[in-house]
Amino acid sequence: MANLLEVQQATKRFGTFTALNNVSIQVPKGSIFGLLGPNGAGKTTLIRIINQITLPDEGNVLLDNEPLQPHHVKDIGYLPEERGLYKSMKVGEQALYLAQLKGLSKTEAKERLKYWFDKFDITHWWDKKIQELSKGMAQKVQFIVTVLHRPKLLIFDEPFSGFDPINANVIKDEILQLQEEGATVIFSTHRMESVEELCDHIALIHKSKKILEGKVTDIKKAYKTNTFEVGLLADNSMQVYAELQDKFKVVPADFKTIDDQLKMKITLDNNLSSNELLQYLSNKGQVMRFNEVIPGVNEIFIKTITDNE
Repeated sequence: MANLLEVQQATKRFGTFTALNNVSIQVPKGSIFGLLGPNGAGKTTLIRIINQITLPDEGNVLLDNEPLQPHHVKDIGYLPEERGLYKSMKVGEQALYLAQLKGLSKTEAKERLKYWFDKFDITHWWDKKIQELSKGMAQKVQFIVTVLHRPKLLIFDEPFSGFDPINANVIKDEILQLQEEGATVIFSTHRMESVEELCDHIALIHKSKKILEGKVTDIKKAYKTNTFEVGLLADNSMQVYAELQDKFKVVPADFKTIDDQLKMKITLDNNLSSNELLQYLSNKGQVMRFNEVIPGVNEIFIKTITDNE
């Protein structure tokens, strides 16, 4: 898959502090790319470099195989974590102004704004001032302004901040629709459940360095431990549990059942297959549950950060 964005060995220093240290990422076209890391890791510095708010001290950025240039501003939409709307301006006036900064004519901007305001059922906000809106309402306006010019690359920094669960789902659906229509998305958040739902690629930055990058599915495969969650109905369950402990690495598991099952997590050596385990368990009782334990992004995040401390 071709890349829309490539950051090549980017380094950024502020005095003696290195905010970004030799970081490279590749964002495939049409992907939703999760940019993850603890507070202070360097994510915001990288996003600002991509947006040309600041320049790297070393390294390069390519957008669609071209070195990043000022004219690329029209190809990027950026929703920052710290929102940038002018509180004393009216919603419609401000939206028109920001749309024209992105290269839209006034007529075209009005047409697209009407579409989005109708879609979000917020037409009656047009003449309200931003300061009259709640945080979530203002967030909707900022989202519209970010996507209005239909950029190739969308960068969302904590896009669900300020939203209740219903409106967070509305924005989530819109992000997926934008991807469906051809946009490439960089998505920075601390909400790992959103990463699980939305992202197909991720990069993890820690202490100014990239420590992990790849397809989410490939990363999960690399981090899985050949562990299975098992529920077993068996006579003499304590004896069966002791036999399993002698043969496998077994620890108790915690999941809800409607009967009195042995609940376990069983980790296999690499020379044993899941089929062999399942056959063995079937000879000991009735297998009620048998699931491979796949690590979630949050678990991978914590483990990778801990291992790199």
